[in-house]
Amino acid sequence: MSEARQQVADMAEGLFAGLAGADFATAWPRIEEAGFTTLRVPEASGGFGGDWGDAYAVMRLVGRHALAAPVSDAVIAHGLLAAAGIDAPAGYIGLAAHGQRVAYGRHAAAVVSVEGGTLRLYPASACEWDEGVSPAGEPLDAVRFTGPAIAEAATNADLMALGGFARVAEAAGALEAAFVLTLEHVNTRVQFGKPLAKFQAVQQAMAELSVEAAAVDAAGQALAAAMDLGDAGFEAACAKLRANIAIERSFPIAHRLHGAIGFTREYALNHYTRRLMGWRSAYGNDAYWSERLGRSVAGIGGEGLWTELAARGDRSAAA
Repeated sequence: MSEARQQVADMAEGLFAGLAGADFATAWPRIEEAGFTTLRVPEASGGFGGDWGDAYAVMRLVGRHALAAPVSDAVIAHGLLAAAGIDAPAGYIGLAAHGQRVAYGRHAAAVVSVEGGTLRLYPASACEWDEGVSPAGEPLDAVRFTGPAIAEAATNADLMALGGFARVAEAAGALEAAFVLTLEHVNTRVQFGKPLAKFQAVQQAMAELSVEAAAVDAAGQALAAAMDLGDAGFEAACAKLRANIAIERSFPIAHRLHGAIGFTREYALNHYTRRLMGWRSAYGNDAYWSERLGRSVAGIGGEGLWTELAARGDRSAAA
């Protein structure tokens, strides 16, 4: 991790740790004041000027601290507006991909939408909300645009891939947190005269949980590197599908090892696992990303697949 990225991550760690457990009304002003929503906005325009690797580091901490604030979506929205030359209005800006609900939509001052190669910025007054909640109990609202956009521009942005990137990063952080919480539990919980961590079956389950968390983190970092190089469609499909698979495998392990306490709302584990449940289907479920990945591989062909994989690995290593 570069020195600049480490500094950004340290700033985020300090702020997000203090906001863990805070509601949106409390957390959002602090996050905006710190400038994290402008992480992908160029320095010349008043932002951090960060790359996708920086964004991944911050988004991962959003998941690690189970933040009740849509930081990742706002980072993407602000970055898209800056790239399009559109001034961002004050307040939270939501992200509306086709068929996806908007995180904390009812609290948005404006919404960014991309359809047919056109980015549009809609004010809150042009949005009608069908309010819903995520598995974590957070606002997750369907939007219907009832008025004109206040700005628009041509774009080649893929909101499903961008949103998928954010959910992979957040999932990596949440899986790490769930692993640490589970590790602490099995090391302190005594059964039959010894800690649970001393039982071989528990050790095997913990190893599997560790592998799944590490796999998502590796896939997310590889996706961030590919996005910084400008061609990441293949990596986006791989990373989001791998994260979805890891969530499916990890969720029952963490709860099983915690026993009954793991199923209570008073215990912290659900803050991570309920969010993970929602992120698995957000911005593309298993079927969606399997189809996209399959089409990509079919286009490459069997003989060319290894060459393509090696070339993508080489370019990331060179960067």
